[in-house]
Amino acid sequence: MVVVALSSSLPVGRNLFSSLPSTPPPADRTPAVSATPPPPIPVPKYPPPRKSQNPPPQSPTPNPGLRYHRHSKYHKRVPHDGVLASDNADRSVIIGESGVSYLLPGAPFEFQFSYSETPKAKPIAIREPAFLPFAPPTMPRPWTGKAPLKSKKKKIPLFDSFNPPPPGTKGVKHVEMPGPFPLGQFPKEGKTREEILGEPLKRWEIQMLVKPMMSDNRQVNLGRDGLTHNMLELVHSHWKRSRVCKVRCLGVPTVDMDNVCHHIEEKTGGKIIHRTGGVVYLFRGRNYNYRTRPQYPVMLWKPAAPVYPKLIEDAPGGLTKAEADELRMKGKSLLPICKLAKNGVYTSLVKDVRDAFEGSILVKVNCKGLDPSDYKKIGAKLKDLVPCVLLSFDDEQILMWRGKDWKSRYLQPVPVFTPSKAGFTGNSENSGETDDNQTNHVDNNVVNTSPKMLSLWKRAIESSKALLLDEFNLGPDCLLEKVEEFEIASQALDHSHPAFSLSFRENDQEASTANFENSYSSDEFPAEEEDEEDYDDYHDEEDDNSYVVDTSAEPESLGIDMIVKKLKQRPFE
Repeated sequence: MVVVALSSSLPVGRNLFSSLPSTPPPADRTPAVSATPPPPIPVPKYPPPRKSQNPPPQSPTPNPGLRYHRHSKYHKRVPHDGVLASDNADRSVIIGESGVSYLLPGAPFEFQFSYSETPKAKPIAIREPAFLPFAPPTMPRPWTGKAPLKSKKKKIPLFDSFNPPPPGTKGVKHVEMPGPFPLGQFPKEGKTREEILGEPLKRWEIQMLVKPMMSDNRQVNLGRDGLTHNMLELVHSHWKRSRVCKVRCLGVPTVDMDNVCHHIEEKTGGKIIHRTGGVVYLFRGRNYNYRTRPQYPVMLWKPAAPVYPKLIEDAPGGLTKAEADELRMKGKSLLPICKLAKNGVYTSLVKDVRDAFEGSILVKVNCKGLDPSDYKKIGAKLKDLVPCVLLSFDDEQILMWRGKDWKSRYLQPVPVFTPSKAGFTGNSENSGETDDNQTNHVDNNVVNTSPKMLSLWKRAIESSKALLLDEFNLGPDCLLEKVEEFEIASQALDHSHPAFSLSFRENDQEASTANFENSYSSDEFPAEEEDEEDYDDYHDEEDDNSYVVDTSAEPESLGIDMIVKKLKQRPFE
């Protein structure tokens, strides 16, 4: 029934299963307009957002204390009295030759951000308003740090160095006891620095304290800012666990290590017992007690450095601008004496610059890779320590001039002659005679050598390894004779030893012993008192006979003579 219905509805005379035509129909060039299909899912329609009845919160007004920062253009001249800010509680911010200082009531000294790396020049302006960078309520600046931690209910027992916790106590770290003390002495409570340090340490005590700290990684790192205020409390925290605090100095402060050591001892109250390169070992004292240590407020941020006068001037050191520019042009082709590494130890830099000034009026130091503020601080230190005149910091290099008032450290430099300029003749018949015309030009033939060579010559002359001639106009023959005589004398000195003679008479025995003691004087061979005491304890009367020389021995009666005799009698193979 279904088939009949379908066939009746189809058109008559059309083959529905015929093959496709051989030629395709012509393409219709008119673009077909394709209708976009409707989306399968209709787009939902949301109601419009409701308007909030509450107004948006407005941004709070900025606090005037936070308006300025380091990159702002704040610039205020330093007043004549040097007081930048003060209040009724005797808290003030002052500025002077030592930079910006903070005065607090009851403080032992003026607090600073850096005690050792403060320029000697007086500041001329400040870059931010004066605020005390300490914890509230000692400062008017608003608090922007984190909220304080909640107080714990657990009570932590407090121990000091005089009453350390018993060994094996759980949850308590080791607290170092005071000392070391000689036998029979005990710790004493001290208030002053001398009382806390106690008696000076002996050499064996210093070795006992320093040796285990050399390989210890627990140390205080002192960088480009030098000895900062917060390091004082850090040093005391190290002293709580150990009697010696190891301080490693790197970078700019190592140019003047004496200044760093002075401020470390002055501010911490300790004593430097050993120093090697940039590493300093700080002893806390025999009677140190951590409980009675001085406690300082913590500095919460680094204050902005004030404005100092310029280091580079157009015409420095009494020069005109043209002369200074000429020296700067000559310095461009000058080779640097050394290259400073980043975070290095520059303890010998001042000496190297002084030695270089002995041979040149200009000295250059290569500082490539260093921060600009670092090599500018190094230049300021060299200006005061060498002393010298700074010319430029171009191309990350420090160019210095030794100045008009420079004086050599060597009062009588050793003159040096070259064979072609000293008037020496090659004729052996002259036998040391020179022409009169050549002697008139001796002063023009002096050649100044480097200071290192001068020091080596001086050491060689003092140790009889070299000879300083009084006569300079010697011919080759006379000079050769002098050399041969000096060679024989130097060999005799090298192979000579202090000797003494023993007489065969008993009366002269005391005199010979005195000559032996005088030949080995105590000045040449210093001995410690402890060694002498040990020698007296183990020196008996029976041992005196072993040091008496027996002169009654007959020839060929010693043991060595018998060995030689047997060797002579042995037939040759």
